[in-house]
Amino acid sequence: MSNVCEICGKKKIYGARIIRRGLAKKQGGIGMHVVKVSPRTFEPNIQSIRVKEANGSVVRKKVCTACIRGGKVTKAC
Repeated sequence: MSNVCEICGKKKIYGARIIRRGLAKKQGGIGMHVVKVSPRTFEPNIQSIRVKEANGSVVRKKVCTACIRGGKVTKAC
């Protein structure tokens, strides 16, 4: 099963880690220069929780913490 929120669809996104070298212009240097760009991923904080649905049944879903805090789901006790 993939690491995707079943409520909002939040999933892994790709970005880059940028390494810079040099002295900034405002500190008297000639500026920062990019010397390496490494790929990286941003993973969502997905939790597997028991959710109470509208018809009263309880199911287990993978939900991101933003949806849990935002009140988009009702946790079953």
